[in-house]
Amino acid sequence: MLGALIKISSSPSCCSSSENRKAIMLSPVCLDKSRSFQFLFSGSKLQCSKTLDIKQLSSAKFRVSRGSKFRVFCDSKTQELQIRRCSPLLEKASLPSNGAPLSDEWKAVPDIWRSSAEKYGDQVALVDPYHDPPSTLTYKQLEQEILDFAEGLRVIGVKPEEKYALFADNSCRWLVADQGIMATGAINVVRGSRSAVKELLHIYNHSESVGLLIDNPEFFNRLAGKFCSNASMRFIVLLWGEKSRLANNETLGVPVFSYKEMVKLGRENRAALIDSLDARKGYRYEVIGSDDIATLVYTSGTTGNPKGVMLSHKNLLHQIENLGVLGPAKAGDRFLSMLPTWHTYERACEYFIFTRGIEQVYTTVRTLKDDLRNYKPDYMISVPLVYETLYSGIQKQISSSPNAIKLIVFSFIRISLAYTELKRIYEGLCLTRNPEEPSHIVSMFDYLWSKTIATILCPLHVLATKFVYKKIRSAIGIQKTAKSGGGSLPTHIEKFYEAIGLEVQNGYGLTETSPCIAGRRPYYNVLGSVGHPIPLTEFKVVDSETGEILPPGSKGIIKVRGPPVMKGYYKNPLATRQALDEYGWLNTGDIGWIAPHHSVGRSRRCGGVIVFEGRAKDTIVLSSGENVEPLEIEEAALRSTLIQQIVVIGQDQRRLGAVIVPNKDEALLAAKEASVVDADAVDLSKEQISSMLHEELRKWTYECSFQIGPILVVDEPFTIESGLLTPTMKIRRDQVVAQYKEEIANLYK
Repeated sequence: MLGALIKISSSPSCCSSSENRKAIMLSPVCLDKSRSFQFLFSGSKLQCSKTLDIKQLSSAKFRVSRGSKFRVFCDSKTQELQIRRCSPLLEKASLPSNGAPLSDEWKAVPDIWRSSAEKYGDQVALVDPYHDPPSTLTYKQLEQEILDFAEGLRVIGVKPEEKYALFADNSCRWLVADQGIMATGAINVVRGSRSAVKELLHIYNHSESVGLLIDNPEFFNRLAGKFCSNASMRFIVLLWGEKSRLANNETLGVPVFSYKEMVKLGRENRAALIDSLDARKGYRYEVIGSDDIATLVYTSGTTGNPKGVMLSHKNLLHQIENLGVLGPAKAGDRFLSMLPTWHTYERACEYFIFTRGIEQVYTTVRTLKDDLRNYKPDYMISVPLVYETLYSGIQKQISSSPNAIKLIVFSFIRISLAYTELKRIYEGLCLTRNPEEPSHIVSMFDYLWSKTIATILCPLHVLATKFVYKKIRSAIGIQKTAKSGGGSLPTHIEKFYEAIGLEVQNGYGLTETSPCIAGRRPYYNVLGSVGHPIPLTEFKVVDSETGEILPPGSKGIIKVRGPPVMKGYYKNPLATRQALDEYGWLNTGDIGWIAPHHSVGRSRRCGGVIVFEGRAKDTIVLSSGENVEPLEIEEAALRSTLIQQIVVIGQDQRRLGAVIVPNKDEALLAAKEASVVDADAVDLSKEQISSMLHEELRKWTYECSFQIGPILVVDEPFTIESGLLTPTMKIRRDQVVAQYKEEIANLYK
């Protein structure tokens, strides 16, 4: 409703009457939102006025008809208020309070920056040394950068609930762009630069994105040809680099803004809003709700096209508020960030650490080893492949040492492996599927003998720690805890890190669960498991065929329910119904079991931990009807230094096979040591490599339930660029099998 007082003067140019020229005065009236209003008055009741005064109407027009009665027509063009959706705590100062105090509780993810700026102010929040220009921002500066960028987005037309593609790699500006989009109430659609152009185009169009925020000119030029002709873009924002480096005629008239321009636009507009009450009155203010969608994250696409996972602010805030149970984190600690930031594990952990006053340093795969030594981070999160690579490097360095040193170091490691194994027994941290508790007598004997032998070995372990492991840990660089996620860490590698005193904690989750739903605690670091569920998260294991809930220790499909579970798949109700049931249980598609509770014995502290054993879709069914989980065999095989990558195959065959990428340098070195080839040989034949790989498989997989038969040796490693690895470094099994279809068929002939 709109109130107005309208006076029309008696001048001839304004009105006239057949009897005399009298003024018209309209009393205050209430107007609705329609564009045209009509008033009827008798000419005998007119009074004179000398002024024209129009309030709260813009572009009002009046027409007065002749005759004994007047008809006054008012045509009004009302200005619609613009919706300004805000993160309630982050932009608390801008929101009208209406007399009620605004809450300090987080309702949207960007709210965390207000709290952190107040607590940690001038402490360094992030260091980005490898971009041009290098960046260091304090918590106060980071908050202001996010506010300015968000306002810049509003200036160029970003609207709440619209989708905007953020295709960029890990950097401080990625973080600012991510949080800036969220702070406007819009939804970001994230992906990295290593994805295929075809995949990026699918994500952009499927998500109905209307604008593109991109890493750098080189990345844009790579995808511009297909994007500009097959996607609708309202604008392009360049996070790094100069606009002049964009390919000519590729943007086709789409406005392009640099990161600095966005920040400047936002800063100027924020200042104007602060200075002008009238400018602020042009908006209708709304707050972002916890259930609003914050981001669309497309799955890695190990099978078929990636699906768009809708994650709400509530989903991500649950991670921020609960990841602290997985380990202490205090202000001033340092975190090394190297995973793609759109990887949900990295992303959620980064949000969390910024609420604890931790300094984040960005690194790259190429500079990781140097940065581990130079920055000596307290924490690092990565995928198993990185920890496997570090392990291989350490093993290689030890192996290349003089024989005496090599013998001493490997002897110390064997002693420490035995010591830590015994320590797990008497501490009650040995994993078991057996639901039956051991007797008190057996438990007491277990405790006494393991404690006794561990006590004997302890001095040697301490000696090794002081003179050997301290140097190894210094070379690795991680000071407190290494977190592993996005896959299963091989057991032998976990045991090695435990032996040298580096704590590696495995976590478990999916993109669909924001992602972390379980993780190992510092005092319940049960090897072989992914730890206990995080708070407010429920687990159950069901039979894959009947859906019946299975007891602890029984293997089945893992289902999960709780605050981190997604809202659903974007524009894919069928896939959503298949994944989420009516009671909110998400079918993870993973095979696993829950450890049974024991009150005594070597497993007394393992009850309730989750054990992940592989993807249900990865299960191989042999022609005999036997089901094989390939992950166990692959992990065992990867203990060999001669095997770089492996995919176990054999669907509908009589026996298992494998596609193997050998580590050629290690194979050549081993062949020379075994006198298979001359000392000056520079290469091995495929037959020689194949023979050596067969021997390695027999050596490392003999304890597995199934053995590998024929193998296919391939020269080219599986990479993201070849389409055989996902952006999160997981092997696309179906793509590997498809690429080598003919060779695999010949293998089984």
